[in-house]
Amino acid sequence: MTPETPTADAPPKPAWARGALYRGLVALPLVAGLATAGWLVAGRDQPAPVPAQAALTAPVPTQTVSGPSVLQASAPVQAQEPAQGAAGGGGGPAPLQKWADSLAGPLDIPAPVLLGYANGELTMRKERPDCHLSWVTLAGLGVAGNNHGRGEGEPMGLSTQQWKKYSAQIPGIANPALSDPSAASVAAGRALCASGVDLSAGNGWWKAVAGYENGSGMELFRQRVLGYAQLYATLSLDPAKANAPSVRATRFALGQLGLPYVWGGNGPDAGAAGFDCSGLTKASYDSAGVSLPRTADSQFRSMPPVPAGQEPQLGDLVFYGSQAHIHHVGLYLGNGLMINAPTEGQAIQIHTFHRPGDDYAGAGHPAN
Repeated sequence: MTPETPTADAPPKPAWARGALYRGLVALPLVAGLATAGWLVAGRDQPAPVPAQAALTAPVPTQTVSGPSVLQASAPVQAQEPAQGAAGGGGGPAPLQKWADSLAGPLDIPAPVLLGYANGELTMRKERPDCHLSWVTLAGLGVAGNNHGRGEGEPMGLSTQQWKKYSAQIPGIANPALSDPSAASVAAGRALCASGVDLSAGNGWWKAVAGYENGSGMELFRQRVLGYAQLYATLSLDPAKANAPSVRATRFALGQLGLPYVWGGNGPDAGAAGFDCSGLTKASYDSAGVSLPRTADSQFRSMPPVPAGQEPQLGDLVFYGSQAHIHHVGLYLGNGLMINAPTEGQAIQIHTFHRPGDDYAGAGHPAN
């Protein structure tokens, strides 16, 4: 939609916005998409579910819905695997320690904590090989729980009951303590794998993390775990990009998950409770030292396009509308996901960036 002013994107018309369909199901600031879960989630090969309550707010539209509105159940992509083996000659550090030391800076995770996440994966490979737990999921739990030990809250978001249930007889640890990253990671891995799910599959991963943290903050917790796990997986494969503007912008955007969509909003630092779509993308790149125009349409025309048919990369912007006019923008996270400020009544959240029938118009590359 054409902005009426140069400071904000126009509010969405009814034709764009499956999100608006669920406006009556908002539990501040999260949006209901599954009758019992929370946000707009669909199985990878299934249409988006429509809760029975949605009919109370608006009829299900029969025309094609344009614009992003759904998160398909998704697991993080495969990451660099932890190194294994004995210490080298001369008493040097073991390969696993070298692995943790090499990635700690790029990932912004303390090396002892990252080593704990790796030990959690390696232990679960032996105890539950069918679960396919990756250290990046544990790292996602770690940042969502207490920022890798640097904030308030329990390590890994573990409850007292989970710790008591899953902390017994941890290999190599005589007296497990919740403050020990390796012990906490093994307990968290056991809790995730307890239901027999396959964490390499989207539906299994989503179910496991929902069961892991099932309190009132579950949906925001789960989105943060997914977003950061995806970021860590991508950076583990190319750690040299850790300080690139695209990565710094992505980190900023992930930090806004759960804030409300605010029409014309430029975020808390500018006096607004949240952001609109282009306000979020502009603020994200402002934080990385890259200045973008304010509206979705002007952002679309200000940057080199990603070639048609080529998948966007981490930090690219994804646009919706037509070549004549762009009405919406999000920030690409990887693995088919984007960080999105969808519409009024919804939180900033992770969505699938492109589904059949939407009006995806292409992607742009703001910076390396």
